[in-house]
Amino acid sequence: MKSGHRFEDVELSTIDTTLLLGGALFAQSYFDGADPQEAEIRKLADEIYRRVDWRWAQARSPAISMGWKPETGYLDHDWIGYNEAMLLVLLALGSPTFPVEPEAWQAWVSGYEREWGTFFGQEHLNFPPLFGHQYSHVWVDFRGIQDGYMRGRGIDYFENSRRATYAQRAYAMANPEGWKGYGQDIWGLTACDGPADVELDYQGKRRRFRSYSARGPGFMDDGTLAPTAAAASIPFAPEIAIPAVMELHRQYGEHIYSTYGFLDSFNPSFHYDVPLSDGRTVSGFGWVADDYLGIDQGPILAMIENHRSELVWRVMRKNPYIRAGLERAGFQGGWLEKEK
Repeated sequence: MKSGHRFEDVELSTIDTTLLLGGALFAQSYFDGADPQEAEIRKLADEIYRRVDWRWAQARSPAISMGWKPETGYLDHDWIGYNEAMLLVLLALGSPTFPVEPEAWQAWVSGYEREWGTFFGQEHLNFPPLFGHQYSHVWVDFRGIQDGYMRGRGIDYFENSRRATYAQRAYAMANPEGWKGYGQDIWGLTACDGPADVELDYQGKRRRFRSYSARGPGFMDDGTLAPTAAAASIPFAPEIAIPAVMELHRQYGEHIYSTYGFLDSFNPSFHYDVPLSDGRTVSGFGWVADDYLGIDQGPILAMIENHRSELVWRVMRKNPYIRAGLERAGFQGGWLEKEK
């Protein structure tokens, strides 16, 4: 944090850069007063954003690469198809210094068709872990605005995330894998900590458990639930997400709720005496993480506030870079038209 030195061998990540910029640009638009400190915040946020060379990240233009390592160069994968990186492409389009062309949005959308379908009773653009339906929505109010693809489908990305939230609950109620605890108010699969990377017998069947991993219906489900999955979906479907959060606290709060709110994740099906990658096992309960992950806690706080007051959304509507990115991606309607 103090030196900016690379951690171990991690990549230069375009999505993690984006999430940092989302926070910086929120600060830029929120601190809009004449006070010299607020002016300095705006200046620094602007300088950081303007320095990002999005064109450099287009290793296979017009798509944007997921990242780069000094040892091996660009990662083999690009941001194509629906997931958490919608904000990434929008910020790249809205850049005043190194903007990508609108074809970058078309490259992103080109992967949609293989992901559109009906999943657990909900027709929507699917991405199994819920974080993919949440992260960009922390900063952008997608209600009532549409790009060309969503105009063709007759919905917007907010409605898409609402359907994804309902699909997750339906999956938990069906509980095809037979994990302990799943139900109408106990649900939520996303990226989170897990107990260990091991194969063990569960109810007479060999099952694979994971440490930190993305989890989702039909994708990977090892019985590990993350409170952020439901809590950060509160703006999309408060009528089912709030009862889920309340029930998680009522039923499991003794073990999964502590100093800073919900611990990252838990698994009531995991009762094994094996070396753990993270967390601890609790007799009579199962496995529970022992930490709070910022990338999971942050969306909880921001999305609760968006539900309560629309604070982040309202502030970001004023940000010229967000607006420019949306307009260059072909978004129309809603607040984009009303607030011109």
